[in-house]
Amino acid sequence: MPKTTKRQKQLLKVQETVTEPISAEDALKILKKEHTVKFDETVEVHFRLGINPKLSEQQIRSTVNLPGGTGKEVRVAVVAKGEKLAEARDAGADHVGAEDLVEKIGGGFLEFDKLVATPDAMAMLSKMGKLLGPKGLMPNPKDGTVTYDLLRTIKELKAGKVSFRAEKDGGLVQMAIGKLSFDDSRLLKNLAAVVDVINKVKPTTVKGTYVKAVYLSSTMGPGLKLDINSLQELGKYLAA
Repeated sequence: MPKTTKRQKQLLKVQETVTEPISAEDALKILKKEHTVKFDETVEVHFRLGINPKLSEQQIRSTVNLPGGTGKEVRVAVVAKGEKLAEARDAGADHVGAEDLVEKIGGGFLEFDKLVATPDAMAMLSKMGKLLGPKGLMPNPKDGTVTYDLLRTIKELKAGKVSFRAEKDGGLVQMAIGKLSFDDSRLLKNLAAVVDVINKVKPTTVKGTYVKAVYLSSTMGPGLKLDINSLQELGKYLAA
């Protein structure tokens, strides 16, 4: 049996101590207190939703603009045609091209975090589903990455727009909301934006409890269960 490390024992102790759901503010204090590693940990939120993703009308896929940003540089690649190529470059895209970029991607080039395509260029990516789909990189109209509005889209992606979807097994939605080095108000503002969107995309066919559980965690820290009722108070951070 593998030996339990000192850090694992400490995390287990924290989770045994915090036995009741807590506010997001208190959860962040604990995560920052338990931060002992040398790198800047990512803070993540995990929602367990009362949906059945196997039903098409209860599949959730959307985007959220994180007002506090993500804390990481987002590399954007754009597949387009004609004058849209110059527009993408002027908007700050890191990689721009047409058939040449598609061929490069097919050869294994994946040095980007988001791939955007204009509608008239999607045909060039038609055979890339098996490569890009599993990595979450295939452009999709539902998350705004198939568009002619390249200036706005690239700006939003670089500023902190992230896409999310409910997993098919268990209705789990999880996403990063920033870095542990962010001040609390910045992280709470991002969390408030996520909670707001999660509530807005609730399928009309869902019966019973929609948000069943919410956890806040960091890369190497404990997973802390949040008080769902207190999440409704986070709107004050968006108004600030």
